[in-house]
Amino acid sequence: MSTIAATPQPPYYAVIFTSQRTEGDNGYDDMADTMVELAAQQPGYLGIESAREHLGITVSYWSDLDAIKNWKANAEHRQAQKLGREKWYSSFKVRISKVERDYGI
Repeated sequence: MSTIAATPQPPYYAVIFTSQRTEGDNGYDDMADTMVELAAQQPGYLGIESAREHLGITVSYWSDLDAIKNWKANAEHRQAQKLGREKWYSSFKVRISKVERDYGI
């Protein structure tokens, strides 16, 4: 996740997950890697970018709202969400945005 996602021409959607972690790993790193691999297999997945210091920000990109809905409902992802609420995050926020324009070099 150290590269900028190669997204298609807009429009597409971004799920922005901002979080503050609890102390210790508690299996987080392994699950995070598994979720990235699993997300990449989902229909409509376009890419992911992530950074963490004191505040973590992960942005995943999706073709449409149905793809996001299906990813949220994925059984393995639901289990990770449950564990996140129970032991990995002291706080988090999810934002879903439509990307209408992008540019860069």
